[in-house]
Amino acid sequence: MSMSGPYAPAPRATFNAPVPTRRSWITDLRIWWREVDKWLLGLVLVLMLIGTAAVAAASPASADQLSTADVRLDEFLFLKQHVVWQVLGVCVMIATSFASRDNARRMGILLFAGMLVLLFLVPFIGVEKNGARRWLEFGMSLQPSEFLKPGFAIAMAWILSWRLRDPNLPVLTFVTAIMALVAGLLMLQPNLGATILFAGVWFVLVLLSGVSVQRISALVGAGVVGLTATYFLYDNARHRIDAFLGGGTAFDQVDLAQRTLLAGGWTGSGLWLGIRKMNLPEAHTDYIFSVIGEEYGLLICAVIVLLYLALVARVLMRLVDEENLFVLLAGAGLITQIGGQAFINILVNLQLFPSKGMTLPLISYGGSSTLAVCFTFGLLLAITRRNPFLERETPGLRDFFATKEERE
Repeated sequence: MSMSGPYAPAPRATFNAPVPTRRSWITDLRIWWREVDKWLLGLVLVLMLIGTAAVAAASPASADQLSTADVRLDEFLFLKQHVVWQVLGVCVMIATSFASRDNARRMGILLFAGMLVLLFLVPFIGVEKNGARRWLEFGMSLQPSEFLKPGFAIAMAWILSWRLRDPNLPVLTFVTAIMALVAGLLMLQPNLGATILFAGVWFVLVLLSGVSVQRISALVGAGVVGLTATYFLYDNARHRIDAFLGGGTAFDQVDLAQRTLLAGGWTGSGLWLGIRKMNLPEAHTDYIFSVIGEEYGLLICAVIVLLYLALVARVLMRLVDEENLFVLLAGAGLITQIGGQAFINILVNLQLFPSKGMTLPLISYGGSSTLAVCFTFGLLLAITRRNPFLERETPGLRDFFATKEERE
């Protein structure tokens, strides 16, 4: 029975809690554009455009070499495929750069674990090309070591950052054991170039994490012993090192690369007017820097070197005031991997380093390798995103380069 009159209970007050609303994609895009490193993004896109022009120059030479009496490849086949892979790569890079730092870390760790499993399968079911077994066929050719690179840098940075929680954790033992495992799997292919690159990333991260000089010296000594053992145990590595130290021959691919690089002089012979590139193996991948030298000139080669230096410098500048140890280590590891691979490739083309079968990031033709490099830069853009209105008070990399008196 309902009550009325002066003694009726007062109506119960109701409170409508605010319903959380999801941000629109336009808002997310504005936030991303405000926080992303536009200089880094711009440098990446410029190098990719240069890569398109470089593959356009190299595509006829590679198509001619890979053609047979029965099958004649379209001379612009590699250019058409490269443009498709670049478009997909840009999409992967932008999508990855929207991730938060935590999600970027999770993606890197999961990628590392997945590629490590595939790396175990390569010696058993991998496809052999040019005397090396590095690829898996899943409808398309996949090289697990290419995708392992960004995952490796992220995973190593994550483990080394544990020291902030507990300085007594044996993180150096963990990362060294993982490095030894990866090196062993890569040398089964064999892939000495990738092994050296992974070791370089590992060394930089260990150095930045604050390991004592005595331990670093011991690790360097172990690395020298391992490299010496590689020379005596692997015929392929020994032959390449001997050819490099002996100066090569007129039929050596590194010597051909250097001759092609210098053939165009300072200004180049002009697009599709190069001659020496027609005899150069892997003109669209490993030796594309030499094709650029012949057709576009040494001045353009110098510009490319400066762009890579600017790329490395920009990331380091971004990390100078970074207070998050994981971000500091991950960013340094990722850019070490990209910069190291680029300069090894350039040195090989200049006949200043033994041939390593390593592509030039963002410029060389590639399918899965292009996606892997773009994913790497997507991770870099994600972890270096910052709110420009927040002030940084911690020293970041400055503390690493500062003296003991300056820290105190």
